Amino acid sequence: MEYRHELKYVVTATQMALLEKRIRNLVPLDRHVGPDGKYRIRSLYFDDYYNSYYNENEIGTDPREKFRIRIYNGDPGRISLELKRKEHGMTQKLSCKLTREQCEQLMKGRPLPVDNSYPPILQKLNLQMRTRLLKPKVIVEYERVPFVDPLGNTRITLDMNIRSSDYCSMFFDPEVPGRPVMEAGRHILEVKYDEY
Repeated sequence: MEYRHELKYVVTATQMALLEKRIRNLVPLDRHVGPDGKYRIRSLYFDDYYNSYYNENEIGTDPREKFRIRIYNGDPGRISLELKRKEHGMTQKLSCKLTREQCEQLMKGRPLPVDNSYPPILQKLNLQMRTRLLKPKVIVEYERVPFVDPLGNTRITLDMNIRSSDYCSMFFDPEVPGRPVMEAGRHILEVKYDEY
């Protein structure tokens, strides 16, 4: 997958409501949304003892990358390991599927047995867990209203109720205790696209 543009904006609840009404008439919703027009995303992020990935993101290190495990709507039937890279203002996301058993072992901070048949991303995470002692550090969860347009491979997403949790062992639980990441009434608008 090539690198893509990924722009993020902090918006108020009022701005988000107006944007959603305008966009809804121009761009269709992602086909994976539920009856309420959104889905819930839960991600488990990995980092080392020094929180290097977090700190690189905060100071804008270029290039930088991060590993996460992601599920949608709490469904353990579709578990993805993702590696996100940021370079020269562009983003690349690589992913592979995980089994429930693989995920549960990684959630405990234990690398999987060495196996050359694993996808490259999983091999890389496994290596980083052995050499840099990467471990699960934080869960981030939010609701997303996603719009998708094939022109420019465009995705416009409205992310709300963003919260985090240190209870990494509860990744598959229906509810995870969390704390808000943003101040009340603030949300995130993301625009992702290829060339235009």
